[in-house]
Amino acid sequence: MRLTAIDTTGAQPATDDIANLTIARLIGAATEGDIEACYELGVIWSTGAHGMDCDMIEAHQWFNLAASQGHREAAWCRTDISDEMTAREIAEAQRRARQWLIGQRKSA
Repeated sequence: MRLTAIDTTGAQPATDDIANLTIARLIGAATEGDIEACYELGVIWSTGAHGMDCDMIEAHQWFNLAASQGHREAAWCRTDISDEMTAREIAEAQRRARQWLIGQRKSA
């Protein structure tokens, strides 16, 4: 028997798996100090890329982490999304960024 065709009419991409793997890879890179990974995580959360829900608090956190290490575009993006956030949301994002940094120092 020889395979000549595959019916893909009902095929759906495994976006949940791809998104989870992408997020996991980027968080792993961020753990290693990759500021571009922090920026990319901010982009994913701020735009809802890879099928993720938009989460401006999470996006601000990652943009803040990248910006604190000198990523200029992340600083701009952080400022841009701040216009859409409440003071409480920004405070929560900053708290999460501080917790991330504390966790990184402890694991080093």
